[in-house]
Amino acid sequence: MGSICINVHVEFDMSTEAYAAGMALRYALLGLLVLEPGTGYEITQRFDRSLSIAWHAGHSQIYPELSRLQDAGLVEVLSEGPRNSRTWGATPAGREALRRWLTETEPNRKVRDEAALRLFLAAVLDPAERRAVLERDLAYVEAQRHELLALMEQLDDQPGHSHFRPLVDLGLRVNPVIGEWLRHEIGSTRRRQVPRPPSVS
Repeated sequence: MGSICINVHVEFDMSTEAYAAGMALRYALLGLLVLEPGTGYEITQRFDRSLSIAWHAGHSQIYPELSRLQDAGLVEVLSEGPRNSRTWGATPAGREALRRWLTETEPNRKVRDEAALRLFLAAVLDPAERRAVLERDLAYVEAQRHELLALMEQLDDQPGHSHFRPLVDLGLRVNPVIGEWLRHEIGSTRRRQVPRPPSVS
């Protein structure tokens, strides 16, 4: 569920994580192009409408990665349009690479999540400050739920994009769980006293 994902594994190797993030983007693009060819702009729009729930990528990441995928023989230019726009599609080698990645490799489960790290460290704050941090995250979760509901309506109006619906449904199922946990923790700040380190005179 977006950036409010509680992951207790806060250990990570920065170089390994950066590599894994790049590989995930590569296969995210391949997956979108296997589902439907598109221009770089259209692919970015699809990220915003669907995969942003699980993964975020902008123009500055997508266009260079498309070029790398082309160099690797995993995607190809199907046609060219005005303003040097290109419609990309997955090659047979790209489809096979995606299939192997999905079925033969384990996902990287060591997620670097700043929001989760902040929630973990909020225990050092006094109750009022911790409550403010939790309320800020709750506001985000509630706003995201409205975005997910709007996205679901859009997908229902576009039957051709129904393959994105299960992921949005997952977000809608997880969102209330995170919201309930945050409300519980906000309530507990009114009862819990967190010891503060002694001041240095």
